[in-house]
Amino acid sequence: MLGAIWTIINPLSMIVVYTVIFSQVMRAKLPDMDSDFAYSIYLCSGVLTWGLFAEIVGRSQNVFLEYASLIKKLSFPRICLPIIVILNSLLNFGIIFCLFIIFLVVSGNFPGWSFLAIFPVLLIEILFSIGLGISLGVLNVFFRDIGQFFGIILQFWFWLTPIVYPIATLPENIRGFLTFNPMFAIIDAYHTVFINSQLPQWQTLLPAASISLILCWSAFRLFRKHSGEMVDEL
Repeated sequence: MLGAIWTIINPLSMIVVYTVIFSQVMRAKLPDMDSDFAYSIYLCSGVLTWGLFAEIVGRSQNVFLEYASLIKKLSFPRICLPIIVILNSLLNFGIIFCLFIIFLVVSGNFPGWSFLAIFPVLLIEILFSIGLGISLGVLNVFFRDIGQFFGIILQFWFWLTPIVYPIATLPENIRGFLTFNPMFAIIDAYHTVFINSQLPQWQTLLPAASISLILCWSAFRLFRKHSGEMVDEL
């Protein structure tokens, strides 16, 4: 009955859960989060960023299996399928991100001109998600356990990335390992913009950007090499 309004209700309900309920439970236990909205902004910026990554990768890894009947019956550029998934994920992200921006403006926490730094960071995240998602999507056609296995990895990956908790809560000897996590650099850049109203440290994003480009190149090469074989496997 509500139709397209559900695309707004669902992300809005998620924002309410994280900013009103979860933040009130966790805020007192976290350092340097004294303001009323600091932890809410920290949490939402990280969760929304991770949500886009997880949706693109999760849907891309199953896209060829999901549309197997279409692939076997019609002749069309199969690369259109992950592109459609990516555009749909970006639309969903755009809706919920706009709601988040409205929240920042209303609460007086909009970061100002540093907000523009979000767009190159977002581009790096999209490239990383595309490269990883398409690679997993092709491999999942031939090895079906990959989709199940990566779902488990994604859960650990979420909690090994400072999204719910600040990096300051981690022991010093563990923080060094976060440099090997591309999503940490990306989410930390979002936090820097939205929490500190500052530009991210671009040099920390160089490894993530390099990995993203390499992943995209290898993913499309893998897809071109095995696109014909996928029809038989499906």
